[in-house]
Amino acid sequence: MNTTTTSRAVEFRKALESGALVADGAMGTMLYDKGVFINRCFDELNIAQPSLVKEVHDAYIKAGAQILETNTFGGNRIRLGAFGLAEKLVAINQAGVRIARESAKDKGFVAGAIGPLGVRIEPLGAITFAEARDIFREQLKVLVDEGVDLLVMETFGRLDELREAIFAAREAAGPEIVIVAQVTIDDHGNLLDGTDTETFTRALDEWPADVLGLNCSVGPKVALETIEKMMRFSHKPFSAMPNAGYPVTVEGRQMYLCSPEYMSQYARRFLWAGVKIIGGCCGTTPEHIKLLTSEVRSLHPLQRDLSVTVQEPAIKQKAMPKVAIEEKSSLGAKLAAKKFVTFVEILPPRGVDPSKEVAGAKLCKAHGIDAINVPDGPRASARLSAQVTCSIFQEQAGIEAVLHFCCRDRNILGIQSELLGAHFTGVKNLICITGDPPRMGSYPDATAVFDVDAIGLCNIVNNLNHGLDIGGNPMGSQTSLVLGVGANPGAPNMDEEIHRFERKVAGGAEYVVTQPVFDLKLLEVFLKRIEHVRIPVICGIWPLTSYRNAEFMVNELRVPVPEHYMNRMLKADDAEKARAEGVEIARDMVRQVRSMVDGVQLSAPFGRYQMAIDVAEAIGDR
Repeated sequence: MNTTTTSRAVEFRKALESGALVADGAMGTMLYDKGVFINRCFDELNIAQPSLVKEVHDAYIKAGAQILETNTFGGNRIRLGAFGLAEKLVAINQAGVRIARESAKDKGFVAGAIGPLGVRIEPLGAITFAEARDIFREQLKVLVDEGVDLLVMETFGRLDELREAIFAAREAAGPEIVIVAQVTIDDHGNLLDGTDTETFTRALDEWPADVLGLNCSVGPKVALETIEKMMRFSHKPFSAMPNAGYPVTVEGRQMYLCSPEYMSQYARRFLWAGVKIIGGCCGTTPEHIKLLTSEVRSLHPLQRDLSVTVQEPAIKQKAMPKVAIEEKSSLGAKLAAKKFVTFVEILPPRGVDPSKEVAGAKLCKAHGIDAINVPDGPRASARLSAQVTCSIFQEQAGIEAVLHFCCRDRNILGIQSELLGAHFTGVKNLICITGDPPRMGSYPDATAVFDVDAIGLCNIVNNLNHGLDIGGNPMGSQTSLVLGVGANPGAPNMDEEIHRFERKVAGGAEYVVTQPVFDLKLLEVFLKRIEHVRIPVICGIWPLTSYRNAEFMVNELRVPVPEHYMNRMLKADDAEKARAEGVEIARDMVRQVRSMVDGVQLSAPFGRYQMAIDVAEAIGDR
């Protein structure tokens, strides 16, 4: 391997360690859509019609893909030989790497794609294991010599064959290059040769592959369920590149019916599970990858490296001392005095008439609620400005507001400008969040910015509170913003959640509001793990409104709800009883967490503010 290839391989390893990466989608699907007959050797197009292959690569790079796979899935001697092209093996594979590199440039990594041989090997076939390894090594050597950054084994349904491919790759590439080993499975998570999930995962864990994963065959649902099982038996990084569902024949053409929106919903679930490389296989298109990219940026935006423009106030002679939290706002004073605080969440109005929301804020104030929490574009919806809504509540309802401030819609210049504006208009309390991606709302084609995530946002606020701009330059005055953040006690990857929380605290966080909590054990574990960086914790409490609402919480928002609460909601046989049961469950949670946390944030489902107030009564003397 030459020096340039080695350095790119090392660079890829570092990128893999720092966050999730987006791979491209289907090559064959795209070429088929461009008019290439299904019985054609697609790999030969690298030398016969290279511009056609490059068009596909270019489309994926434009969609945000960070990994381009070479058009060499069938580039081994056996598969090429079936088309009478075995003598062109070197030229086809070399061209495949060059075309991908031309598209990737400095925007992405080039992965050498290797598929199965296309014939049976021993004990059921005539080709021995040793011969299979030689055949794989022949193709792999060309890919490595031509300068791929990593190697991806794809769509292997037989464990013995994948073993030979992995060892051939390590022999051809040496120790530096990352090897991604992906299998294809049936509906039950078994390989096509019948090997069960635990068996093939334990084997892959022992072999010299760096990343384990699934591709092809099944849609995202089965792939997610299987990867979650695989993670029990290996601590290696995982990749997921599922098909866009199962193909169906429509007017003689094979069509994949999983929409980009559906795939992107599962992308978030893959990321929550801890998958490090996410892409697509048959049926996926640049439109699928575009939405997958949006999901990755919403959860791992720091890998874009734009957050490094935010400099922490390390130069003490330039930084002004921060205003004490008790002097920033009434909420800050209550947190400093260790008073138990209560928020009620009120969404901004969809139009320009905030009268209903103001009436709700006045009702909350009359019942002793401490502050109104105002989401910023919740579920990526278009509403009145959250900052304006906060000002209205403070002016017209006489109750302090807490502004959600998200990174989705603003670049780092707009973030700074709006934070200064919030301070100037008297909106001093923040919850800094990354924000929901646009695909969750009514405008999936809207673009997301995500220059920074919640961690970078904390550092920006911290700078402003020290009188410094995002470059660490003195501004001559300072903000006094109370810096709150979010956290999820039920996060599937708790190690990552704690790591991010630690960085938020290091960035100046002064209190934290959790996602809705129904399982007390999860909260207890979270509180135990943050003892070394403990700041005031405001526990999210969400009154359920129906059994369907509880299912949505579990399956869509990925918030664990214990079975006994699910059963209670199921037994409520009409809407009024269901809402009453939801309130009582929320009151149970408030009583249980009262001594553990520093406050609660209560949701008012569908604008039913009285439900939140009824829950707040369980707090007792505030």
